[in-house]
Amino acid sequence: MLYLLDANVLIDANRDYYPIERVPEFWDWLAAIGEQGQAKIPLEIYEEVVNPLPERPDALIDWLRANRDALLLAEEVPPDLVAMVTEQGYGNALTDVDLEKIGRDPFLIAYALVDAANRSVISNETSRPGKQGANRKVPDVCDGFNVRHSNIFGLIRELDFRTDWRSRR
Repeated sequence: MLYLLDANVLIDANRDYYPIERVPEFWDWLAAIGEQGQAKIPLEIYEEVVNPLPERPDALIDWLRANRDALLLAEEVPPDLVAMVTEQGYGNALTDVDLEKIGRDPFLIAYALVDAANRSVISNETSRPGKQGANRKVPDVCDGFNVRHSNIFGLIRELDFRTDWRSRR
């Protein structure tokens, strides 16, 4: 299984759960599973994190740049898949404001559709089945395309991430 990471997985992990400076084991593990080909970040998602406006110093950006080769998904998504996800997943009458709100999520889901039987989207968005158009959430759009999905905690369970804090005493 190839796990495709959404930007919010990395941002939330660093900000809320596993700050890079406090839980470096988590980030070493992410880089390792990236090198092993188990987890990757599509270019469009990578750029969303490393090219913020305005540019500012950030440990996550530095970490991503340092681990680019291990984590970057080395393929391009077919544009017709991105268009299909956008139109069928979010709607075909989207405004520029809607497209800006959706961001690069259609790319993430389209990359999963390239091989849906062997790929899973990892996003920390929470399902909101009643939302429509640009307000739809990644898990709900994934469900509409039968794309497997989970959040960071599901990934941690599936790949059995552990820290060995006892040995550090």
